Amino acid sequence: MRVDLFDFDLPPERIALRPVRPRDAARMLLVRGSEAPFEDHGVRDLPQLLDPGDVLVFNDTRVIPAQLEGQRGDARIGATLHKRIDLRRWQAFIRNAKRLRQGDEILFGAGVTAIAEARHEDGSFTLAFGGEEPVEVLLERAGRMPLPPYIASKRGTDEADREDYQTIFAREDGAVAAPTASLHFTPRLLDALDEAGIIRTTLTLHVGAGTFLPVKAEDTDDHKMHAEFGRISTETAALLNEARARGGRIIAAGTTALRLLESAADDNRVIHAFEGDTSIFITPGYRFKGVDGLMTNFHLPKSTLFMLVSALMGRDRMQAAYAHAIAQEYRFYSYGDSSLLLPG
Repeated sequence: MRVDLFDFDLPPERIALRPVRPRDAARMLLVRGSEAPFEDHGVRDLPQLLDPGDVLVFNDTRVIPAQLEGQRGDARIGATLHKRIDLRRWQAFIRNAKRLRQGDEILFGAGVTAIAEARHEDGSFTLAFGGEEPVEVLLERAGRMPLPPYIASKRGTDEADREDYQTIFAREDGAVAAPTASLHFTPRLLDALDEAGIIRTTLTLHVGAGTFLPVKAEDTDDHKMHAEFGRISTETAALLNEARARGGRIIAAGTTALRLLESAADDNRVIHAFEGDTSIFITPGYRFKGVDGLMTNFHLPKSTLFMLVSALMGRDRMQAAYAHAIAQEYRFYSYGDSSLLLPG
């Protein structure tokens, strides 16, 4: 499909630069089926919008301070870690990569160094970190939170982002971008979901920096997704299959959870345990097997994530929903408001 079919005009003032407080005070647009009127709600209404026995699936990945600034000789080098290779090596997107050669050492400050071991076809590098301390410890010392470009270009990262850009479920280190649908959840909202009989479970998908890369191809067939590591336990897979067998719906809290569930589901809509990389790219025409609905923030024009929600609900339906959200002054992107998509 042509990528420009997924374009839309977004006024810059609709991009949220900070989250609302408290987190569950965000707004939420309910989109049902193909013809039902759009409904304006708040995230706090979620327990009343789902049915007892439905399952919300959250991503428990934890964002690490994966953005580094350093020097290679007299050249300033920026690195955004993208994907772990092993205990000491990460694949990273590099700013000022033309000044970096294989074998160069980068000094990131605070005693943190890395060797540029290899350049990949997409221009990224394998960085091998020196020393014996865990890389996560080094990043806490020298790194900063990797805010999305549409926020970082408008303001600097600060201490508030260390908490704001982390979900209440975060426990598995490895993401370089937050699963932002889950940023809206608070202990109060979780208690309300429990009281309403909504089941909760988690999986792990370490979101990579590739999620922010623009689609440069003119046709979706020519776009290559970056791989991300994910894990679904045997216990979680069994819980999901049992809930669906009882008539419950599986609702992914975020596109990251959805992509992993779809990677783990077979053609009979059975979800299996999963551990490994996924580079699934979902566009209109895809037949969903793992999920029955999606809670997600509002996405960028011509992005793979807008293509994903268009596959779930229909492209014309999502274009109309986004037009409604813009007219009603919803806040967009990572720190913005939410939507609940129920195809029916």
